[in-house]
Amino acid sequence: MDKKIVLGLIEPIDIGGEKVLGKIDTGASKSSISIQLASKLRLGPIVKTVRIISSHGKTVRPVIKVSIIIGGKKFKMLFNLTDRKKLKYHILIGQNILKRGFLIDPNKHESRDNQLIK
Repeated sequence: MDKKIVLGLIEPIDIGGEKVLGKIDTGASKSSISIQLASKLRLGPIVKTVRIISSHGKTVRPVIKVSIIIGGKKFKMLFNLTDRKKLKYHILIGQNILKRGFLIDPNKHESRDNQLIK
């Protein structure tokens, strides 16, 4: 069995040459990124659209493929784009990434001293 990497609820993520804090959400089946951050980092292009059902209802969102590094592992994954400017974290990591060898420990805390985009 492969050794699992333990993540906390908030984790640093390398994306588009920047390091940002992302929120780990085991209840989200897919990962998402704020439109504002994707635009700032010039991520894209849009590869498809998906229908998302959340507590706020049903929406159709564009999807981009993005290279990220989380927990020392590098992935090229699909992220749906959404408006997260009013939220504290601009990246939400869902099950599509977490199923690739991660365990979640809510007691784990990463250092917040690095220069991070908020």
